[in-house]
Amino acid sequence: MPFTPYHMGPGLLIKSVMQSSFSLVIYGWAQIVMDIQPLMVLLTGKGQLHGFSHTYLGATLLAIVAAFTGKYLIEACLKSLGTYNPFKATLFTWRVVFFSAFLGTFTHVLLDSIMHADMKPFYPLAIENKLLGVLTIEQLHQFCGYSGVLGMVIYILVLLKVKKVN
Repeated sequence: MPFTPYHMGPGLLIKSVMQSSFSLVIYGWAQIVMDIQPLMVLLTGKGQLHGFSHTYLGATLLAIVAAFTGKYLIEACLKSLGTYNPFKATLFTWRVVFFSAFLGTFTHVLLDSIMHADMKPFYPLAIENKLLGVLTIEQLHQFCGYSGVLGMVIYILVLLKVKKVN
């Protein structure tokens, strides 16, 4: 599912449940980092569309890249907007950043493994993709869409409850 918002659906659901223990922004950044390699293949016509970056080993390396770059990019953006407060930056602790980046890259590989025949998610340990076709593409898109909607509803309900308590 390169370059689609579908990957964000599960992220919204995770955010609604985990709240400040998870960064949806870092998760989203990890989705973008994951799809740089397929973008380069689409632009150049060279390479495998879902190559090394779309293995769990590649996702591990890219999660580290996404965590470091994402944390500093977000902080720089917040500083440029004048809204960054280092004493209230709990959403961007290293623990939250790394957790969110790893969850982002690993769910990306999982979701893409279900629909893309060129995926080898467990390479170099295994070259077969046993996840291919466990859901139809329509079911996969529905799962991602519904998880996003459910995540938004839960998140709003939590915000309303917190606002009511305060």
